[in-house]
Amino acid sequence: MTPLLELPLTDEILTSFALAIGADLQGYRNHIYRVLNFHGALRGAEGLPPDAVQIAAAFHDLGIWTDDTLDYLPPSIALATEYLDNRQRPELKDEVSALILEHHKLRRYRGVYADSVEPFRQADLVDVSLGLVRFGLPRSFIKTVQATFPDHGFHSMLIKLSARQLIRSPLRPLPMFRW
Repeated sequence: MTPLLELPLTDEILTSFALAIGADLQGYRNHIYRVLNFHGALRGAEGLPPDAVQIAAAFHDLGIWTDDTLDYLPPSIALATEYLDNRQRPELKDEVSALILEHHKLRRYRGVYADSVEPFRQADLVDVSLGLVRFGLPRSFIKTVQATFPDHGFHSMLIKLSARQLIRSPLRPLPMFRW
């Protein structure tokens, strides 16, 4: 498996939010690239991911920056929906929304878009866990993807935001997780 090095649709979206993301842009971009590479490997698919998956990947955590919150799923979905409306892609709304909404689901996703959502959920967990959770992906592939797309502070930023959320809302420390 060779990592995908260019995802033009994802980069186009990220470029339009570069000011909002600020100094975290490279870290978030690399997180997305790692997730999309893991997603393809988990699906056993070659080539670029489907548009719905690329679009969802670009938006899946974006509310962290645009709304300054760790409860970022609703604003991320709203941004993706606006993007799809502006590009006359209504046929992707339900799948993109499911991809974003369920990417932190703690149990297996079995809904209508399971073929794309479940590997996306798994791919995000592979990356967030730094490869400790692998879902059968070879360690060598994970390490190659991690080396190709270094962290650039993404995981430390998540830890800082999680600590801030715990202080702000101790009864709701990780609002993005779903059963």
